[in-house]
Amino acid sequence: MSSVPFSDPIYDSFSAPFSEPLEAWLIQLRREFHRQPELSFEEYETQEKILKLLAGLGIKARKIADTGVLASLPGKKGKGPCIALRADMDGLAIQEEAREQNLKYRSENEGVMHACGHDGHMAMLFGACRLFLKNRNFPGEVRLIFQPAEEIPPGGSARVIAEGGLKDVDAVLGIHIFSHHEAGSVGFRAGPFMASTNRFELVLKGKGGHISKPESCIDPVRMATAFLSSLFPALGAKLTPDKYVLGVGRLRGGAQFNRYPDTVEILGSYRTFEEKSTKLIDTTIKACLEKVMEKYAKKGAEFKGFPAYELEILHSYPVLINDPGFTKAASLKIKESFPELTLYPEMKKLFAAEDFANYLKEVPGLFLSLGTRNPKKGLLEVNHSSSFDIDESLLLKGAELFYTLALDFLNFPEKYLTGEFIP
Repeated sequence: MSSVPFSDPIYDSFSAPFSEPLEAWLIQLRREFHRQPELSFEEYETQEKILKLLAGLGIKARKIADTGVLASLPGKKGKGPCIALRADMDGLAIQEEAREQNLKYRSENEGVMHACGHDGHMAMLFGACRLFLKNRNFPGEVRLIFQPAEEIPPGGSARVIAEGGLKDVDAVLGIHIFSHHEAGSVGFRAGPFMASTNRFELVLKGKGGHISKPESCIDPVRMATAFLSSLFPALGAKLTPDKYVLGVGRLRGGAQFNRYPDTVEILGSYRTFEEKSTKLIDTTIKACLEKVMEKYAKKGAEFKGFPAYELEILHSYPVLINDPGFTKAASLKIKESFPELTLYPEMKKLFAAEDFANYLKEVPGLFLSLGTRNPKKGLLEVNHSSSFDIDESLLLKGAELFYTLALDFLNFPEKYLTGEFIP
């Protein structure tokens, strides 16, 4: 277990850390990020801001994954393990709603918004930096990953890994702000926690023509109806609702009221918690399509090449699986260090997907959900809503969670990696 050398850092100069009170600084920082959101792999200004902030804190850093940042914070007790802490950076293509609450920090970039808490994630990671700067008495290294492009598959984590971001890393920790549980609560679970995300693109090819002559046409609209009408019952017979979700986001075909179109396009997505469920859905989609083709081929036997279809299935983020040993050790530490927090150590699995899953396929670790729902403050909107906002009082707690769990891992890696010393 060793620290990765930063032989070509962008910033070598060291200056005094910020002296502003931590919580106020985190809120200010989060609002600065919120005002200037950028889309996936377009986070150039965000990247420069992060590099300047790290330089001001005296932390060596370099660019990674084009628009991301990788930084190293070594301890003063010599060799030891390395833990990576990750924050995502990108915003979403959403026009932020104007509300009284966000007057001071509403997005200034037209049509782009931090609607999923990534502004808060970056602020919390900087909070952890300042806490570690006050206590460098630990072995090993804290690796800081400011990751671009979480929102768009294949995601920025794959690029970070490919470019050596996890080299010599022994564990990884991530925190995400979610609105489905209350502010002041932390949720997670061992094993599968968040779903895989998969996409299918289908083009059904019929034979267009005037609707007064159905015998001379093959209607792809009816083909699409037959396909979807058979798909959902077929899946329901094989998988229980807790195993998957599947939906169609786009159904498009035709342009004229009195003509059968030539094609119909279907764009859909499905999420699962097991690879075998994903494969089962793959094969069921294809089987249902073949039955539709068989039915309409009999109707249009004289039409060469029709009916037909083009299908593309894209498997994006894998299932996010929290390491059981790491999760158990972290749960005990959170209970010990944060008795004021409401803890959900067996939170229901989420059909949301996260490319943090790629890190967990490489090294053990944990992904936490930090609640932001607060009815008293009017914070009820779900992630990705144009009115989404966060309870800024949780920023300090998120920074402290990053710091506390990472520090405990660096000092006692055995209980996280092997289960040793866990009662």
